[in-house]
Amino acid sequence: RQKSCCSLDEAIDARSACHRLDIPFYVLDYQKEFRETVIDYFINEYSSGQTPNPCVMCNKKIKSDLLLKKVDELDCDFLATGHYARVYNNPESGRPQLARPQDLRKDQTYFLHGIPANELPRLMFPLAEIIKPAVRKIAGNLNLSAAKKPDSQEVCFVPKDYRTFLKQEMKAAPVQGEFISVSGDVLGEHAGLPFYTIGQRRGLGLSDTTPYYVVKIDKAQNRVVLGKEDDLFSQTTHVSRVNWVSIQAPEKPIRVSAKLRYAHQGASATVFPASGNQVKVEFDSPERSVTPGQAAVFYQDDILLGGGRIENSP
Repeated sequence: RQKSCCSLDEAIDARSACHRLDIPFYVLDYQKEFRETVIDYFINEYSSGQTPNPCVMCNKKIKSDLLLKKVDELDCDFLATGHYARVYNNPESGRPQLARPQDLRKDQTYFLHGIPANELPRLMFPLAEIIKPAVRKIAGNLNLSAAKKPDSQEVCFVPKDYRTFLKQEMKAAPVQGEFISVSGDVLGEHAGLPFYTIGQRRGLGLSDTTPYYVVKIDKAQNRVVLGKEDDLFSQTTHVSRVNWVSIQAPEKPIRVSAKLRYAHQGASATVFPASGNQVKVEFDSPERSVTPGQAAVFYQDDILLGGGRIENSP
């Protein structure tokens, strides 16, 4: 997508910046890997009635995994990235931990929870202690074009309407099915599971005295379950594929602030360890729109402990 973080324009600007700063510039072609691990994942998750988080997958599979392999090939010691994050060396445990940056408004640690703990010591985040206006000022003093660029807000490979992208990229057309109520009554017909996500209100084509919301997507029955606003709230959720980046996997319940999406402020909760890198999360108060496929990320103060993939409740 033009003007995105991965566009040709951005690559040209990066080359220009390196030339101005007199540092080497390398172009790495990861189109195939990006397609397989990020774009195909995005399509497959929506096709399965889940809501993907491609930025999490990109940081895990491309920006850490593949780039760290390139670091080894180039015989370098560290990988430095422009993420707003921080590596904190805990004096008590002696281990590095992933922590929030000084500029909390730009905090990107949520997207980095999949980094393997053993790779954390090899990462550097130069923006850890700098707020965004100061970064722009530095870039301006160096006459870099990045000084005046708008912040990237969208998924880099998707236009504003992801549904249009899915229609173009999916090999088979989505199958229509039933809208049903939480009590099982048929309310209408949906256009295909990939076009809906938990909490969605617009585009349902149904009216009532109070709005309907998507509260569950039933892949097995090809149904979209609709309810009212109160039906969106959950007291618990289950999280799989948990990666503990800053601590050893806990053996007992721990108290955390659980962040359920990037813009989420975090909810006070207790994490109960289960088998196979899974946990159960019990919120102090019911949380709205807990969405399967998204990431649940666990914090204590500024330290990101770990995180994983939200699953459908059993």
